[in-house]
Amino acid sequence: MNGVAAGAGANIALACDVVIAANSASFLQAFSKIGLVPDSGGTFFLPRLIGFQRASALMMLGDKVSAVDALQMGMLYKVVADDQLMIEAEKIATTLSAMPTKAIGYTKRLLNASMHHQFEEQLLMEGVMQTAAGETADYKEGVDSFLEKENPSSQENNIY
Repeated sequence: MNGVAAGAGANIALACDVVIAANSASFLQAFSKIGLVPDSGGTFFLPRLIGFQRASALMMLGDKVSAVDALQMGMLYKVVADDQLMIEAEKIATTLSAMPTKAIGYTKRLLNASMHHQFEEQLLMEGVMQTAAGETADYKEGVDSFLEKENPSSQENNIY
């Protein structure tokens, strides 16, 4: 994120798995100031990220939130210097693209499910996903590479 993410732009950012922001970036829930309600998933994501009371205040009052404050509240993964934003974004993208894609996909499915599962249901789903992950070529290569003290060289290219 760079610049001002206001309204839907801020809420779409909140839906992302990994959000980094330039130090000069800011977030704004301006809907109430123009007689509208938050949209684009904001009322779903923001309370889950920062808590009900803080989300309620930001949405009703329309306060501008700096990148540093957004990080402190839990809205972001990382804040970087403005001139480092694209470098850091590319670094994260490169790292993720080299990761075991099925394990990343399974992790995303588990995280999404955790929002509506009870603890016991989540443990069962973790078991299912762990079994599935343990049957992938990525897992075998990862274990072999670990034992040989090398980095895995190839990853499966599909998530499902």
